[in-house]
Amino acid sequence: MQVDALAVELRPRPMMEATDLGARMVQANAASVWRCYTPLLLLATAAALSSIAIADWLPGLLLFWLKPWLDRSLLFVLARAVFGQATRWSDLWSAQRGVWWSRLPSTLSIRRLSPWRAYTQPIYQLEGQAGATQRQRRAQLLQGHRIAATFMHLAFAHIEMALCLGCVALLVWLMPANSHFDLFRWLRHGDDHTSTLAFAAIYAVVMLLLEPFYVAAGFAMYLNRRVELEAWDIEQTFRRAFEAPADAKP
Repeated sequence: MQVDALAVELRPRPMMEATDLGARMVQANAASVWRCYTPLLLLATAAALSSIAIADWLPGLLLFWLKPWLDRSLLFVLARAVFGQATRWSDLWSAQRGVWWSRLPSTLSIRRLSPWRAYTQPIYQLEGQAGATQRQRRAQLLQGHRIAATFMHLAFAHIEMALCLGCVALLVWLMPANSHFDLFRWLRHGDDHTSTLAFAAIYAVVMLLLEPFYVAAGFAMYLNRRVELEAWDIEQTFRRAFEAPADAKP
């Protein structure tokens, strides 16, 4: 990796502080993040909602299960942002083979329920290693940091649950006081699958707002671990210190 090309100021941080860096990365690159993520999530949501004819519980499950696949596009955008590159939908489309389809079976199977998937995904997607080398690299990055990665994952899982419940509560608060419509009964037993579709739509909205920050938090923790292992911050400092001024004469 060309450390001198990094557009992010890296230094050793506590892992929980590194998640703040991830949030700042999303804020600084919001246009690229949601420009690429929103169309993809809309397509996934439409496909999930269309499965309501098969089973009531399937739309929500599909959205939940597809999150790691959707996260790959977010990681692609954030990895480019680290080098100061904006990302358009056309850039993501051009890289779809490596971003969307590479190692897809393992993404949606053995790694789907990993409590540190956001932290380890850059190994599989960005480093290009395989076999024993990949397993050794994964063990190296996780050494001493499994608990931090798990806590980050659990924190976002609880935030996601709170946001979903908050959206439902908002519907309750907005109901007219004299309304004869039983919202809770409709949510439990909505006619024509409407309540199930409503829950899936709410979940998709929460994913749209929250998932970029989750992926960025894991990616920032990954970068922080690379700083610990490879002293990128020192290399950045020395490159700046010995870089010749642009107007310097030979």
